[in-house]
Amino acid sequence: MPSLRHTIADDLRTQITTGHLKAGDRLPSEPQLAAHYKVSTTTLRLALALLQAEGLIEKVHGKGNFVRPPLRRITYAGGGRTPFDPALQVSIRTTSLRARGHLRALLRVSPNSPLTEFLCITHEGKSPHSLARIYVPRDLAPAIQLSSSPWPQRAEPISTEIRETVTARLPTPEEATTLRINSTLAVLAITSVATDTTGRVVEAALLVLPGDRADAIFTTHPTTEERKTEG
Repeated sequence: MPSLRHTIADDLRTQITTGHLKAGDRLPSEPQLAAHYKVSTTTLRLALALLQAEGLIEKVHGKGNFVRPPLRRITYAGGGRTPFDPALQVSIRTTSLRARGHLRALLRVSPNSPLTEFLCITHEGKSPHSLARIYVPRDLAPAIQLSSSPWPQRAEPISTEIRETVTARLPTPEEATTLRINSTLAVLAITSVATDTTGRVVEAALLVLPGDRADAIFTTHPTTEERKTEG
């Protein structure tokens, strides 16, 4: 049997998807909604949190809950080189820094080794869609070309293996501010590490995708030995 919060969320979701509640509409106040559904404000807020996580509504501090315009979804297909929707714009900021802490371990370099960071933010109008921090050893940075792609590109690919780790978690305060999302909205955090034929790490990327506007798709191709076994 559905819980009260899911029943309330289902009713409000139906009103939004059928157009009874339109983009930009302000929902009744939380006390009014709680009274309408005959539940506590705590239960009502749990129901609204479900809709916020789906990107259907947003809570504006001091103003209330509003129906959000449909969000453009982006797809990450692995490998750190799959383009996002071409309708999205990208801003890229380059910074020089030294390898310390987790970056030193991630890139497997000596302490204080020079690195170049590419901070990439994709957005549609004023709405950010993704955040990526790409780290490259300084001596490899000149081979990187900046373009309209969401990722800096190499003139000639030099990586032979890309290992990715995907985690669902809550955003850090900095991520929530940059992406303009609620701190309770789950994000997909993808760590991508590329190595060359010698095993050297040539690039490490930390990608953050808001869960209400992103999908991650990974395709596995059987090896020759696996095909022989299946045959």
